[in-house]
Amino acid sequence: MISTDKNRPAFLDQPESRRLEFKESFPKGEQVARTAVAFANGAGGKIVFGVKDSPREIVGIPDDILFQTEARIASCIFDLCAPGIVPEIYIQTDEGKSLLVAEIYPGSQKPYGIKKSGRTPEVYIRVGASNRKADTDTIQELERRRQRISFDALTVFGCPMEAVDLSGFIRDFKARTGRQLDKAQLFNLGLFQKETDGTFPTNAALLLSDSAARKRFFGHAKIECARFKGTDKQVFLDQATIDAPVHAAVEPAMAFIKKNIALGATIGEIYRKDRWEYPIEAMREALVNAIIHRDYAASGADIKVAIYDDMLEITSPGPLPDTLPVEELGTGRSEIRNRVLAPIFKDLKLIEAWGSGIQKMRQELTDYPEIELVLKEAGHVFQVQFTKKNSLPQSGTEAGRDQVGTKQGPSRDQVGTKQGPSRDQVGTKLELPSNQYNILKECLNPISMAELMKATGRSNRTKFKKSVIDPLLGAGLLEMTDPSSPNSPKQKYRITDKGQDFINRQE
Repeated sequence: MISTDKNRPAFLDQPESRRLEFKESFPKGEQVARTAVAFANGAGGKIVFGVKDSPREIVGIPDDILFQTEARIASCIFDLCAPGIVPEIYIQTDEGKSLLVAEIYPGSQKPYGIKKSGRTPEVYIRVGASNRKADTDTIQELERRRQRISFDALTVFGCPMEAVDLSGFIRDFKARTGRQLDKAQLFNLGLFQKETDGTFPTNAALLLSDSAARKRFFGHAKIECARFKGTDKQVFLDQATIDAPVHAAVEPAMAFIKKNIALGATIGEIYRKDRWEYPIEAMREALVNAIIHRDYAASGADIKVAIYDDMLEITSPGPLPDTLPVEELGTGRSEIRNRVLAPIFKDLKLIEAWGSGIQKMRQELTDYPEIELVLKEAGHVFQVQFTKKNSLPQSGTEAGRDQVGTKQGPSRDQVGTKQGPSRDQVGTKLELPSNQYNILKECLNPISMAELMKATGRSNRTKFKKSVIDPLLGAGLLEMTDPSSPNSPKQKYRITDKGQDFINRQE
């Protein structure tokens, strides 16, 4: 229930998220330490003790153990985390009850982990409202953040300079800017680096190139476009894969969008004015933002453009930068993830000014009062949604932002799976056979069907999928990395936030 008390802290009425977690009481110490580590590796956050999350209820911490619990929280976080994390812990009162808030700030010594005797610390990150064990790529990204190194500036030692064809980029650059790039200027732009054993391209050069090397190193740097029938992913009406150098991907993606949205017209006193179903320039800005701000180190993930009857959605791999919360988007503040590509995009006039993208989208929407702009982090991706307001949930319903634009039934990520318990029903009361519980733990990082079968000693793929995988998908505990292509040979499976929450509750 949302309180009307103006003095009540806003976070008590917010859902659990990348920066917020509620605990009814002090659980096992390692659970708290995992959250502290995940917050320190990311955007920081608050752990609030004395609040039951589902349904939300202020239970409080008894006064006779309040300071004892505060000491346990501080000791647990400091003793179990490496490098050390010192939380700010304070008492917050609400409804006459005492709560404890442990505030964790973004760390400067990433990656943080849980101490393990004789072993490397276990690193965790925050994905949505869950803590997940970091894989090798993620740990490397955390180390780059500590050193303030941009992924697109890294040298690709496995690729000779001669294998990178930038002729198309050089031609496009001259057409847009009037400047002819020579070899020295390519170095100045950060596209090549001289090393002790030769000259090599950077990741940015590969992403801008039109060569086999780009596809070999960045096969995931594509835009997958789809037009669906209705409000879910059950039926494709049209689809396309944009596999082009990153600077040249905007126009073909926009061509797909224009092909699959309606074009109407209004008649004035003299002139006829064409009007697209959605604001074209706002969508172009969202596409450019998705390309320039996406996490190119996240292999196996691509940008997705999904068009439904009630919404157009653009999804970009990678959450917002740790220092930029969603509520500060559109204020003019800018955090650049790809520091080599961004100035090039500005030279090409794909970006007008730093931090102006969201402002421009909102300005374009002033002529579209029927369209709602929704910006949100969804797990480890960032989404921009242009949603028709008449399809938004009515006030007083239980539908949340995650359900915007969808009809009652399986969620978009569950399409193609058997119906199981709803996400809201998944909790500590849900009992799973040991084989399915073990599968969830195997899927902390994306894993293929073949790898899952090998890990669990199964040989009958059809039976394994039908009896084990499909029920987990249907229950919302497991998800496909590419739900739009359920039979893809590259398909992998990973645990969802609800699945991770379920495991955490059992430990």
